[in-house]
Amino acid sequence: MKSAPVTDRSEQKQILLTNDDGIDSPGLWAAAEYLAPLGFVTVVAPRQQWSGAGRSLPLHTEGRIAVQEITVGRQNWKGYAVDGSPAQAVLHAVVELMPSYPDLIVAGINYGENVGSGVTISGTIGAALEGASFGIPGLAVSLQTDPSFHLSNSHDINFAAAGHFTQRFARLLLYQQRLPDVDVLKVEVPETATPATAWRVTRLSRTRYYLPQRPERANLGDRAKVGYLRQIEPERVEPDSDVRALLDGVISVTPLSLDITSRVDLATIQALYAANGDTPPASAQES
Repeated sequence: MKSAPVTDRSEQKQILLTNDDGIDSPGLWAAAEYLAPLGFVTVVAPRQQWSGAGRSLPLHTEGRIAVQEITVGRQNWKGYAVDGSPAQAVLHAVVELMPSYPDLIVAGINYGENVGSGVTISGTIGAALEGASFGIPGLAVSLQTDPSFHLSNSHDINFAAAGHFTQRFARLLLYQQRLPDVDVLKVEVPETATPATAWRVTRLSRTRYYLPQRPERANLGDRAKVGYLRQIEPERVEPDSDVRALLDGVISVTPLSLDITSRVDLATIQALYAANGDTPPASAQES
């Protein structure tokens, strides 16, 4: 929330900004700067690093909220640091901190790309989907980086291009008519991108972009975590996918839906399963 003089808040578009890298992330505050011209930005983010949280609502978190002041550029901002996951930060923002549902929820800018079959792991995507479950359009933005930067909150990362496209697609979501079955736009920005980089509408790749690595330990009772490496086999990457867009050096824009039902014909699968069962299934009309 900006402390600098603003026009009547009630006349502005209301934007909720969150992330999964924590309230101190330079990517979060870069997004705040680029979103500020579009409306009133309320920043509500986890108190600490929550990458890999998906849309989880962990029972062990306490939900404590602390007000945090930060200066970005020439503006003073007030943010809310939540003891909880990205999705829980969104819940607190929507049901407790904001006077009404925001016009848009933005998650990011994330350190590291969220592409392929692993997007449900992402706390960035999870936060945007949590907002979408309230009917709020969502934008999830990630910047491709070397994996060594993923949990770093490094100030050596340049967010200018990612900020530009955050603003561009946020404006579209705020002012254009919503498309049916598009709950979140997932935007992936190549590390080489500039504001002039082309963008492409894509679908999720089925490839596993991050390959899990076996932990090194002497005994199973020792502390250890499954690591990961970025591993891409270009010949297996679908031509219309988010991964292919990054390989081609263009912005990937993927429309996501809360409806993750398989696209198989439902009548076909019902007939297939019924042929192997003793009890006739109920039709959709009967249920």
